Amino acid sequence: MPGGEDIIGSHAACSPHRPVGVNMRRAKREFVRVCTISDVPDEGAISVVVDDLPIAIVRSQGRLYAIEDVCSHENVALSEGDVEDGTIECWLHGSRFDLATGRAIGPPATRPVPVYPIKVEDDDVYVAVPRRVRT
Repeated sequence: MPGGEDIIGSHAACSPHRPVGVNMRRAKREFVRVCTISDVPDEGAISVVVDDLPIAIVRSQGRLYAIEDVCSHENVALSEGDVEDGTIECWLHGSRFDLATGRAIGPPATRPVPVYPIKVEDDDVYVAVPRRVRT
């Protein structure tokens, strides 16, 4: 939104893929600029990497979402799959995930994928990713 800040989502999910040596309960989040709104196709996704973390920036039904860009069933990019009705489908085996919650809503995946808060300032898209706190 020009001249202002618009928080698009602030959902969180647990990750089965915790980085070694990182206490995720103590990890603080900070917003990082990842792209512009025009970089994200309607009903589509792009892949970005923040601090070695692959994130899919997804637009569905006019909303933006940030979801980990790795299927919880296989190690493939979700950003290469189809986006429809607030979900993203893994192109390899057809697992489907809810973009707002990361919940697996179609087999073969059964575990959720992490989702991240996202906001728009002017034309820039920002994602809040955990800062890694070494223990």
